[in-house]
Amino acid sequence: MDQAEVLLIGGRAGVGKTTVGWEVSACLRAAMVAHCVIEGDFMGQAHPAPEGDPRRRKIAERNLTALWSNYAELGYRRLIYTHTVSVLAENEGMFQRAMGSNVRLIRVVLTASDATAHERLTSRELGSELEHELQSSAHKARLLDEQTPLDTVRVATDGRTVVDIAREVAGAANWLPSTSG
Repeated sequence: MDQAEVLLIGGRAGVGKTTVGWEVSACLRAAMVAHCVIEGDFMGQAHPAPEGDPRRRKIAERNLTALWSNYAELGYRRLIYTHTVSVLAENEGMFQRAMGSNVRLIRVVLTASDATAHERLTSRELGSELEHELQSSAHKARLLDEQTPLDTVRVATDGRTVVDIAREVAGAANWLPSTSG
């Protein structure tokens, strides 16, 4: 496989993007499918630079480009990338510049009800960021509902196991070998 492929896992805060991304990785590892994983939230963590600041987008793209270059040099062609709004069309250019103009984008947005997101964030956010995360999560859910491209696979996470969700997400990428004979 020469073409780079990226499985974009997006969704509001508290939906389980990181957990599902690592579980998809576990499925691929078990099937001996070469891939790498990048948690997109870490790519633009530079302060002071408020959310939406162009410097954050620039540093995130530069970091993605550097990491992907290292992976590609070693022969990797598949990337799992988790980040809230990675699935939006406005981010296509970043992946094309970082991974090559013919990169195949596979978009999956995880969904969860307000109640589920609230429950997950309340158990996760133990510091001073809870209220901000709750507000941001609701805002991003609306943004994703309105702006997610039509070719995006939507996967509900309410009341489901991580293993079940990850299998559905992995199926969207079609990276697992067929088990039919």
